[in-house]
Amino acid sequence: MKRVLVVDDAAFMRMALRSILEKCGFEVVGDADTGIKAVQQYKLLQPDIVTMDLTMPELNGIEAIKLIRAIDKNARIIVISSMGHEIQVREAIAAGAVSFIVKPFKEEIVKQQLLTISQANK
Repeated sequence: MKRVLVVDDAAFMRMALRSILEKCGFEVVGDADTGIKAVQQYKLLQPDIVTMDLTMPELNGIEAIKLIRAIDKNARIIVISSMGHEIQVREAIAAGAVSFIVKPFKEEIVKQQLLTISQANK
């Protein structure tokens, strides 16, 4: 079972993602509401996959991605954000994200992306 860390500053979004992930057979090992907490949780939990929002207090998602990738160059991070403009997508991918899902999302898209990423070699 793949272990996932869910990062989003909105509690309802973390709960929605948790529900989708658990339905797909993933284990949500933790969550974080800021970029700083995301990096701390990544170090502690060493999840297989991270879902990452971009707009968060203290440390944004792009910076958190960079810090996580500095810890683990093979970290698999999927950005799930309402900031879906081309520049943000490019920045996220350049920082090390493997995929980008725009909010509001369809549950099926999240399932498909997570299953694809989970089957890829780390």
